[in-house]
Amino acid sequence: MPELFRFRRVSRGVVVCLAALALAFAGLVAFSGASQAAAQGPCDIYAAGGTPCAVAHSTTRALFASYNGRLYQVQRASDSTLRDIGVLTAGGVADAAAQDSFCAGTACTITRLYDQTGAGNTLVYQGPGGTGGADTAATANTESVTVGGQKAYALYINPGNSYFAYNSAGGVPTGSSPEGEYMITSGTHVNNGCCFDYGNTEIDHHADGNGAMDAINFGTECWFGGCSGTGPWVQADLENGLFTGGSKAWNPNQVAQTSHFVTAMLKNNGTTQMAIKGANAQSGSLTQFYGGALPSGWNPMHKQGAVILGSGGDCCQTNRNESAGTFYEGAMVKGYPSDATDAAVQANITAAGYSTTTPFTPGAKVSLQATTSCCTGDYLQHDTSDDKVVIAPVTSTSSATVKGDATWIVRAGLANSNCVSFESANTSGSYLRHYAFQLHLQPNNNTSQFAADATFCSKPGNSGTGYSLQSFNFPTKYIRHYALTGYVAGNGGTNTWDSASSWAQDTSWLAASPWS
Repeated sequence: MPELFRFRRVSRGVVVCLAALALAFAGLVAFSGASQAAAQGPCDIYAAGGTPCAVAHSTTRALFASYNGRLYQVQRASDSTLRDIGVLTAGGVADAAAQDSFCAGTACTITRLYDQTGAGNTLVYQGPGGTGGADTAATANTESVTVGGQKAYALYINPGNSYFAYNSAGGVPTGSSPEGEYMITSGTHVNNGCCFDYGNTEIDHHADGNGAMDAINFGTECWFGGCSGTGPWVQADLENGLFTGGSKAWNPNQVAQTSHFVTAMLKNNGTTQMAIKGANAQSGSLTQFYGGALPSGWNPMHKQGAVILGSGGDCCQTNRNESAGTFYEGAMVKGYPSDATDAAVQANITAAGYSTTTPFTPGAKVSLQATTSCCTGDYLQHDTSDDKVVIAPVTSTSSATVKGDATWIVRAGLANSNCVSFESANTSGSYLRHYAFQLHLQPNNNTSQFAADATFCSKPGNSGTGYSLQSFNFPTKYIRHYALTGYVAGNGGTNTWDSASSWAQDTSWLAASPWS
């Protein structure tokens, strides 16, 4: 908004004071609790700071207090029908129940994310039936979360999924115009593939030179080398490089962001300076990892005004996205937001109340249902004739013993309380554990080895459905059924149960209602 500030130059002090008051009010509203989140959205805060949202996307909530429209679109596999998912109330959380009802009994994908600004910058998947290209739409129900206590779904992007938007009249900053961006992503679902980005990109899907992009990058990729630690980091994708600071050299002020929910921010005035910030999206304030000059050779910027999500700029018409990451919400704004605005947006985010949802709560009972097409009526259970763990059918007419054999009590992980252990519901004190990579039910002998073998970490399903249970002490291996027997298995290896065939499906489980 440069023209506005030139017009009011004489009374600039008044403007600054009013803006500060507006932002202070926004911060107070944001901190007032999840039930009041609809009173102020991130895009309302940006507008109050003089940097209005140019695009706004989310699968979880409205980013304007008044927004009462569509968030995203899903398509079900059974009949290819499309359904728009909106919010429960104006300014509120996504209507996840509508998705659940529409997708019941079949798979669904997220085909587009609507632009809440009304400017028409709707993200569409980069594949056949979408914007064209080689990628596919992401599975719609891989990760559910809660926002202010209400269920919502993440956009869980795996390699081969990505989204793109371009509208020549969409108002996205171009050239050297200043721009700010934020997204909420996850520090627990990342890789080093190029490139999990959200932001400004080329309109032609080609790498068009230094400064042709201005996007937030989040992942473990160390573009120029010399990185400290393993990440993931908030970086700036300015095309032909992922920057941790103002040069190709590693920025020692960078800090890995490993929390489940991460706020990532980037702002760039297009000619002389940029800033990179990050934070836990559930609590706390922002940390500025870098604030200073643009990298030499990347100034001024040459932004083209398209929007990318989940891939780099030279993707994905003839090639496929290699990156993995999670997207909950994000926006791009016109202008260079003030630090006060950034802080108020972070306060709003933490007040929104993002939280994970899991059926694996200590003390809960659960039955683990196979998802492979051969075996959807089978459940993980201990064999009554020995201590081996297998999959076998369970129905309403099964005996009480069989139902008990297929029921597990979730306990805090014996080796790590952030993970879980599974105690048999009908053999007290005995736990699911692996030994020589095969699953057994054995009494807890209170050794550190048993504790490690009996601890598993819940992850989104490797197939995009349900959950996968990662071995605590062999993290490349997951609970798998193979030839009806339970193992911990890797995706390819020397053991027969490590076969890559159907590995993703065999290691993905539904957390079903307990049989006993």
